[in-house]
Order: sequence, then C-alpha cells, then structure tokens
Amino acid sequence: MFNILQGLQIVEASAFVAAPLCGLTLAQMGADVVRFDPINGGLDANRWPVTEDGKSLYWVGLNKGKRSLAVNTRAPQGQEIVRKLITASGEGKGIFVTNFPVHKGWMSYESLKAYRKDLIMVNLLGNPDGTSAVDYTVNCAAGFPYVTGSPGPGGELNPVNHVLPAWDAIAGIHLATAVLAAERHRRLTGEGQLIKIALSDIAFAMTGHLGYIQEAVFNSQERRAQGNYLYGAYGKDFTCRDGRQIYIAVVTDRMWEELGRVTGLSETFKGIEARLGLDFSTTGDRYRASEAITEPLEVWCGEHTLEEIQGAFQGAGVCWGPYQSFKQMVREDPRVSLDNPMFSMLDQPGIGTFLVPGSPIDFGAFQRQVPVRAPVLGEHTDDILGRDLGMSGQEIADLRSAGIVAGPPAGPAGAAA
Repeated sequence: MFNILQGLQIVEASAFVAAPLCGLTLAQMGADVVRFDPINGGLDANRWPVTEDGKSLYWVGLNKGKRSLAVNTRAPQGQEIVRKLITASGEGKGIFVTNFPVHKGWMSYESLKAYRKDLIMVNLLGNPDGTSAVDYTVNCAAGFPYVTGSPGPGGELNPVNHVLPAWDAIAGIHLATAVLAAERHRRLTGEGQLIKIALSDIAFAMTGHLGYIQEAVFNSQERRAQGNYLYGAYGKDFTCRDGRQIYIAVVTDRMWEELGRVTGLSETFKGIEARLGLDFSTTGDRYRASEAITEPLEVWCGEHTLEEIQGAFQGAGVCWGPYQSFKQMVREDPRVSLDNPMFSMLDQPGIGTFLVPGSPIDFGAFQRQVPVRAPVLGEHTDDILGRDLGMSGQEIADLRSAGIVAGPPAGPAGAAA
C-alpha cells in the first residue's frame, strides 16, 4: 500500500517528547524514520509511564513505526556510520531531526553539510540562545499556571502546573511541519538548510496567537484564576446525582438556546439576565454571569444521573462531555476503541497486545496506515548497515565484535528477529 510520505527518510536523534513526536507523526504518514540510540539505550529507554515490570510505555508510544539503530557514537567508527546515514544520497534522504545540542562537533550542521550540500537539519532548542528548557520550565514563564486552578484563600496567585506537556506536543507538530516545508523547498530550489525552533518560542508564540500577550499590554487588570470556569464564554464542571462529573461548554448562541431548552431553564436564565441587566445573546455577558448561571444548572445536574443527562443531551445542540479517568476512557468511550478507525490492536514484544492510535489524519486519497509497533532497541541495526549503507555481513559482524553497534541479530530473511 502506498503511503503519502513514502520515499521520505528522516534520521532522528531525540529524547523527551517533541522530537520523537515529530518522527512519529511523519512515520505514521509513511516516512521511513530511523532513530539511533546508544547501545544501552538513550535517555528515554526507561521513562515513565511503565508497566508493572518496568517496561517503558512512553518509549513504545512515541517510537511506533520507526527503525532502530543501536550504535556507539563515542567511537569514531560509530560517528562515521551515523554520518553516512544522515548524509546518504538520494531524493527524499538527507534529513536530520534532533533536539540535542549539536551546534558544534561531528553532528553539527556545518560538519554534516560538508558531506551533503543540500542537507536539511531541524534542531529543537530550549531557548533561542541555546540554553536548556523543558515544557514545564517554559510553561511557568508563559503565565498559564497563574490562571489555572483556583486562587489562594486570600485571592493570591496560586500557580498550578499542567500535566499535559502541551508545548512539547505543539513543538513536535511544528518540527514535522518544518521538515515537510524544507523538503518542498529543496525539491523546488535544490537548497538544504538548518532550521532552529526554540521550545520557549513555541510557547510564547501560542500565547500571543491566543491574544494573551495583547491582553497583558492593553488591559489594566491581570487575568485571574477562576477554577474550571471557561474564560470569555460560559463553561463549568458539574456533579451528577450518581457522583459522576461532566463539563458543559457554551460557545455559540445555539448551544445556549439548546442548553436552556433541554434543561427547562430557559425562563430561569431570562430572569437572571433581566436581574443583572445583561444580554445573554452575547458571549461576554454570559461569561460575566457565569456564577449566577451555574447555580440553577448545579441543581439540575445534581438531580440527574450521568446516564439521564446523556439521554437528555442526545441529539441536542448542547456541547458537553463526561470527566473520565484514563481507565474509564479506555473502558467506556467508543472514541477510544476499535469503533474508531484510528485505533488498532498491536502486539509489542516484551509488553503484550494493547490498543494503539495511528495518525489522526484521514487523507481522502490514501488509506489510513495501520499502526506499526515500536522497535526493540537496535532491532534494525543489521538492516540499516546492510541495506541502507551497503555493508557486508562480515563488516557488520566486525562492528558488533568491536562494540560499535548492537541489537538483535538479523534473521534469515535479513530483517531483525
């Protein structure tokens, strides 16, 4: 089956979330992504979450569909292997993605470009000046923890960190976009290039896109934390009669009208509107009246079970969703199951069979690619050395004996066992 990025090869040296996510995103669209790691595994080899016996689910999640080369890059022979792989000739090759500090040395752009003039290299930095940063240190500087959660007892700022590494996730997609844009530019002009993306720039750019930087410039008041209320519109969490929790969001006039109709609270809402002198046909006024609107809704939700609310909202224009733990999500949500064509069952060596997502992109001209399991560390070492770099079996054996490369030996058909 032909995939949309078939023929594109990316070499990846990565850790954490953003750079591996870039490779995963491209691999799930059909690119050949080869990641190289130290013989004993890289920084993420045992990263949590893990199974009860310590196998990293993080590793297998972010490295699905890639090929793995285990190589000692401290040795000159190992460096030469990686250099040849990165700078291999051929259309669609000569693309390198990394989040490691490679501004100098054998893996720098200038060094590698000497072997392939049109090399494309994408380097994720922490800060634009090259100093280190991770999602959580960037997030704390971008204002979001002070508007997350609720204020302290005296109204003081009470920072709440997020759990989702959002800036890493957005950075990973930016890296993938940069690869595709640079590859298109090379096809049109023959020129390669070094692309730098700073994680902090990703966070500050998005903060500006959302209008929060401008808000800080033009408005005299600081944004305050407001619990689970939706800023600028109406949204709030509610507890059902059976103890389950839901979130109701109103971001359009139709959603507002349907919420009042389905709950039978339309006249109550009109009374609140008149009492406060507001116009609930505007999003801003619904936001200003959030606490007053919440009071009757809390009573209504508290009188109904989750199942009853689901039945009442079924087919209506109400925008809502149940709160779910990870286990509840997997057990109860049809969107996270084989009912969704994005998902498949996958057998991962050393872990077992479990549900995994493929690409969320559904191309009209191509079948969605079935997810491919993550490699065992060094699983494709022999395949990469032999098929990609043209080494003989004896040369590969000598490299293994010298401790330059490692990984499961190739099976009879030449693929890793």
